Amino acid sequence: MSISPEYVLQVENLNAEYNGNRALVVEQLGLREKELMGVVGANGAGKSTLVGAILNWSRGAAKVSGRVWLDGEDISSLSTPERVKRGLLLIPESQLIFHNMSVADNLAHHATSKVDGRHIYSLDDVYDLFPNLALRRDNMGWQLSGGERQMLGIARALRMAPRVLLLDEPSIGLAPKLVSAVLETVRQLADNGLTVLLIEQNVHAAIEVVDSMALLDQGHVLAKGSVDEMRGDPRIAEAYLGGEAS
Repeated sequence: MSISPEYVLQVENLNAEYNGNRALVVEQLGLREKELMGVVGANGAGKSTLVGAILNWSRGAAKVSGRVWLDGEDISSLSTPERVKRGLLLIPESQLIFHNMSVADNLAHHATSKVDGRHIYSLDDVYDLFPNLALRRDNMGWQLSGGERQMLGIARALRMAPRVLLLDEPSIGLAPKLVSAVLETVRQLADNGLTVLLIEQNVHAAIEVVDSMALLDQGHVLAKGSVDEMRGDPRIAEAYLGGEAS
């Protein structure tokens, strides 16, 4: 894969192993400026492993190899904190918030200066995006609903001025109406200029908001393309959309 200035985030030969068992083999994947890419697949397909490998982070003892570029810079040798400083922000499936702190305190920590033109989201910015958080700014994290906790996790990441936002299963455990609200907000972020990699099992919901999509199975990318191309892919239509490709 040649390094291209059109890609904000690129990976090549990205592999992850757990106790000698290979869980991820992604030969190449690229994410363009302001693109919202969805990575879909069944449970155990390697979706969370993919974003963990990109950030060099894992709940387990994964052995990760391969190359990762951010804005043309090879960051493969960098630690997770160093990648975060460069703007790779992950919101894991477990929702990255402090449950024993108020909404306002969760949002207090923020980037202090612009880096490489990354937008620093102010408190007003995130409260405009998530009005419920403004109403509940004095509530503790544990007092929030599942949807509000997910929104607070996104808001916390925005306060750190992400270059690329990695979202791992933001819809999990949410009611359908809240799934739509969360993903529509993610779409709005992309429309406003943020580059987003969305890991999502709910293909029906994801396909309505993403620009492009990659299908992951057993750690391999089986197909990738624009959302219209992927909507017509029989592997997507038959397995996830409940019908045949048009």
